[in-house]
Amino acid sequence: MPAIFAGHRPLIAILRGIRPDEAEAVFEALVANGIGLVEVPLNSPDPFASIAKLAAISRGRAQVGAGTVLTVEDVAKTKSAGGELVVSPNFDASVIRATKVAGMVSYPGVFTPTEAFGALAAGADALKFFPAEVLGAAGVKAMSAVLPKGTVLLAVGGVDASNIGVWLKAGIAGFGIGSSLFKPGMSAAEVGEKVRAMVAAYDAAMR
Repeated sequence: MPAIFAGHRPLIAILRGIRPDEAEAVFEALVANGIGLVEVPLNSPDPFASIAKLAAISRGRAQVGAGTVLTVEDVAKTKSAGGELVVSPNFDASVIRATKVAGMVSYPGVFTPTEAFGALAAGADALKFFPAEVLGAAGVKAMSAVLPKGTVLLAVGGVDASNIGVWLKAGIAGFGIGSSLFKPGMSAAEVGEKVRAMVAAYDAAMR
């Protein structure tokens, strides 16, 4: 297991659209059922309030951070809120460098070899292939053949409990999972049920 995952399963829960008032209950459902990497996208309502709330209760239990991070300013705000992870849909070298200077983990989005090598040169801890369902497992496998050995690859977009094994065989080490786990308005109990199914699928595929 790559050290950047801090001992957690490499499953990042993407809580797009979550509100600060529901964040804690959903977080507890994630952690109780086996997911310890949590991303609050910045296009959610009052995202930094949610990140701050979760960071305050996550120490030793989970890593929390921001997704859809597009600017250096948002990197600083994530750090101030107590975030540990910075996830982006795109490759921006200035965002990656700012993330590393701030002591956080950097997961930029890439889709081409040029973006992948640029992100690694800027200091990215892992490469997030996005949208993964468009690139496909075959595309991931082909691209990974030219990347430095040991590069940690994540798949985001189109990942669910039914296909997680296909991505693992293609060389993917971790996953960002959004609507398969959480949609606005879901109860914590509903989230917990979906988490259990995803964790079971991952664990089975890793055996």
